[in-house]
Amino acid sequence: MELAKTLDISALGAFITSPRPLSINGYVTLTIPAPSITSSGLVPAGMPPIQARVKRQQEAGDVYLAGVEFLKPIG
Repeated sequence: MELAKTLDISALGAFITSPRPLSINGYVTLTIPAPSITSSGLVPAGMPPIQARVKRQQEAGDVYLAGVEFLKPIG
């Protein structure tokens, strides 16, 4: 379990930071705490964990920026 920060989220995926590298095409499970991270209310409170596939990644100083695609769209 790692603590990541969500930078951007949509119904199809998210852009996150991770303290360690993730495997491209690997799977991750995201748990998004309530209240919703976005002001649009896209992610409802009490949202179950989201399965996602890592599509891209780049190193940025001491963190990794990763784009993930949800296996099932949310919202």
